[in-house]
Amino acid sequence: MSDFLTMLFIFLSFLFFSNGHLAFSAHCTTISSSKTFEKCMTLPTQQASMAWTFHAHNSTLDLVFSGTFISPSGWVGWGINPTSAEMTGTRALIAFPDPNSGQLVVLPYILDPTVKLQKSPLLSRPLDIHLLSSSATLYGGKLATIHNGAAVQIYATLKVAPNKTKIHFVWNRGLYVQGYSPTIHPTTSNDLSSIATIDVLSGFTAAHKNDIKTWKIAHGILNAVSWGVLLPTGVVTARYLRHIQALGPAWFYAHAGIQLSGFFLGTVGFAIGIKLGELSPGVVYSLHRKLGFAVFCLGALQTLALLFRPKTTNKYRKYWKSYHHFVGYACVVMGVVNVFQGFEVIGESRSYAKLGYCLCLSTLVGTCIALEVNSWVIFCRKSKEEKLRREGLICGSDKGSGTHS
Repeated sequence: MSDFLTMLFIFLSFLFFSNGHLAFSAHCTTISSSKTFEKCMTLPTQQASMAWTFHAHNSTLDLVFSGTFISPSGWVGWGINPTSAEMTGTRALIAFPDPNSGQLVVLPYILDPTVKLQKSPLLSRPLDIHLLSSSATLYGGKLATIHNGAAVQIYATLKVAPNKTKIHFVWNRGLYVQGYSPTIHPTTSNDLSSIATIDVLSGFTAAHKNDIKTWKIAHGILNAVSWGVLLPTGVVTARYLRHIQALGPAWFYAHAGIQLSGFFLGTVGFAIGIKLGELSPGVVYSLHRKLGFAVFCLGALQTLALLFRPKTTNKYRKYWKSYHHFVGYACVVMGVVNVFQGFEVIGESRSYAKLGYCLCLSTLVGTCIALEVNSWVIFCRKSKEEKLRREGLICGSDKGSGTHS
């Protein structure tokens, strides 16, 4: 069993990390269609990248942002936040097809708090930063058209504050533009994490966002293995091994060991989830969070129940068993549901990681079905044998009484 769990953990880790690698697979180059830059970086979300040259003698930043459209009528935006690493307060350049001519245009926008509240349309207005020039082009030149997956490059030259080379960059993309007002972007985890703080002089990024990605991977692996695999396996162990007399009490120790291991790993994953909430202020996944707290509380109740387990001769034993079964099954069902909810939250609903988990869960469910059928076959066979034995005894006693009469 331990070898299986070790291989499962390594397999899921590979899937999560390999899938994370795909998110960084955008093409990063210092050469654009019209300029050559000194540095480039693949950004952590949306297959975006950025190249730039920082002129230290006059604090001028020359850059190009490369992104992709997700709709023919959509938009792609890039900007900087002068004060903090968040969307609110960003000075952005947003490219989209002109509603009149259909040609690509890029306009300036300031993302003030009203944008997040969606109280009014986002209107273009001049930026209050030292933007020297800006433009946008589609990859492929003048003959290129805007479509789902079309690549766009947004160029900008701006003057930054002296001795302030760490800049908060924000980028995103959306499905629609109403007139000249871009509508809200998708709200998946990746879309809400399109922020990076980069030192344009050294080319290094601040560790904050990378830390969040690492925490998310650890959180996903631990919870998928614990609540999503180990706890269901523990239930299967108790249900189908306890009737094998040759095992003796070994089934109980296996059941308790698997459940305690699952709860321990799940507790670590739960704690990481709390940490992620602290690292991502303003980002709340209500259903996933509530399910997480509920599953953890049920798991804690199950663990504490071991301390108050009555002896088999105790009259309250049957009530304890009913409680233990109900809470245990509820914890398993809610845990599995929350694992799938977690895949939705991190935007991996169609990933290899989810496929791998589905295969593991399907194998476990298939094993349960086979064992359940086998149990019923054995039960029916024993019932039939018992019935025949009783009928034989009855017939035997009748014959005996007949001979003596």
